[in-house]
Amino acid sequence: MHELSIAQSIIEGAAAELERYPENRVAAVHLQVGVLSGVVKEALLFSYDLAAEGTPLQGSRLEIENIAAAVFCPICREERVLDSIQNFRCPVCLSPTPEVIRGRELLITALELENGYAAAAC
Repeated sequence: MHELSIAQSIIEGAAAELERYPENRVAAVHLQVGVLSGVVKEALLFSYDLAAEGTPLQGSRLEIENIAAAVFCPICREERVLDSIQNFRCPVCLSPTPEVIRGRELLITALELENGYAAAAC
């Protein structure tokens, strides 16, 4: 289960950022996960709780924002959200759309600190 190693990396990154705010505690880690990232949300949530045990992030939440797959259609010359990740065709004109714009994300976007401040994570 590669979600456990991903969760450990999230904990390490968030803990490193938390060192800049030693008087605070992390209430939540906000994460963007694209549908093309290969990450199973439920497995990551479970793994996060395991990985956080005994760290400064123990008891924090992992808030996941799902990012849909979007491609650039060369015919329509527009960004289009895919109807299915099984079919990389423009949902409007049905032409093949190999240029992925969004959907591969796996990114810590913010730390929610206990005292109410938010800090952008590196």
